[in-house]
Amino acid sequence: MSKEVSEEGQTHHHGKDYVDPPPAPLLDMAELGKWSFYRALIAEFVATLLFLYVTVATVIGHKKQTGPCDGVGLLGIAWAFGGMIFVLVYCTAGISGGHINPAVTFGLFLARKVSMVRAVGYMIAQCLGAICGVGFVKAFMKTPYNTLGGGANTVADGYSNGTALGAEIIGTFVLVYTVFSATDPKRSARDSHIPVLAPLPIGFAVFMVHLATIPITGTGINPARSFGAAVIYNNEKAWDDHWIFWVGPFVGALAAAAYHQYILRAAAVKALASFRSNATN
Repeated sequence: MSKEVSEEGQTHHHGKDYVDPPPAPLLDMAELGKWSFYRALIAEFVATLLFLYVTVATVIGHKKQTGPCDGVGLLGIAWAFGGMIFVLVYCTAGISGGHINPAVTFGLFLARKVSMVRAVGYMIAQCLGAICGVGFVKAFMKTPYNTLGGGANTVADGYSNGTALGAEIIGTFVLVYTVFSATDPKRSARDSHIPVLAPLPIGFAVFMVHLATIPITGTGINPARSFGAAVIYNNEKAWDDHWIFWVGPFVGALAAAAYHQYILRAAAVKALASFRSNATN
């Protein structure tokens, strides 16, 4: 009995004070037979639909105003994007994880937080939801929608494709890095004296990135958002620039996942230590 108590005491003092969830299977076909998987897809579809409807309607409504002080301004547009992400992540986090963005899904897939089946399913649901959301904006605001840019992401005049790509990479890095940090079980345990409502920093990250990059690209950092607007607006310029809004966010998500997992969480150091330990045994 005393030995067991002693071992438990050692575990308490020297073991982890947090629990990392096990890596998701790379290809988990069993998910296709679970209602929870389809419920999550529906949640991602509806959340992305609502996200695009509110945000693109805000953009069109602002552009419809004629006076320099009319409408919500760029600050209001940034608030619309950040605020909706805060609301929707809060609503869906317990159902689907609240991704609402293929770049976030891609980053979490790289970190083995979701399986490939779930990642692909989420991306399809997000893109379909985005198309429907922008479709509602066009249905309700047809004339201003068609004449005021349709909320589509394009490279602004005076900026090169390389500049726009860099802005999308850095902007998405900020977002996905924040997602990893806000949902890190190690942080939740070590910084328990600082309560973190994960949707709040994630929404603020979206808000801040929009302030920086609206003048450059209109701010994509979400391939579904860019894709939905491009499909409904269907403008040649939007399609010519569209690759930037997939490549940039995916590269940014990859960089954020690698930085968080291999540098901040020291996965590379742990793997090397494990290799050396096995080599000497």
